[in-house]
Amino acid sequence: MDWIIETERFYMRELKVTDANMFYALNLDPEVTRYTGDTAFHSISEAMDFLDNYDDYQKHGFGRWAVIDKESSEAWGWCGLKKRDDGIVDMGYRLFQEKWGKGCATEVGKACVKYAFEELKLEEIIAEAVAENSASFRVMKRLGFEFWKEGEDHGFKTNIYKMTKDDYANG
Repeated sequence: MDWIIETERFYMRELKVTDANMFYALNLDPEVTRYTGDTAFHSISEAMDFLDNYDDYQKHGFGRWAVIDKESSEAWGWCGLKKRDDGIVDMGYRLFQEKWGKGCATEVGKACVKYAFEELKLEEIIAEAVAENSASFRVMKRLGFEFWKEGEDHGFKTNIYKMTKDDYANG
């Protein structure tokens, strides 16, 4: 098995070019990308090119990971870590709309946080969401993130939450 993280219901593994159909479909839903600033891929080929050139694993040793249901082998979306241009590591996720409200974001988010602090030995991580995205804030709080500051991303006003290794250890 090529998974990086295993939770009770999911495997998480590196994204592959063969995930292009999933990536394409995920970004087609305007509700999924509503708060991201991302646009839909124009074709599956464009999604394949994106995945073929995704080099975060080589550059940083981590990245966004495909979230795969253990029982059905169905892709639910992605979750993972991203090193931003400012050096800060961001934990994020994107799931198909029909999978919202089933506890997946909390389950895989918790596993990502654990991986960040226990495997990668990071000092801190953040999670950022558009100010209107209250569902994401609830997930962040369940994971143990605390409000840090306001920000801006892709022209959206955001709230940035932070967790340090001490917060994680004492959580």
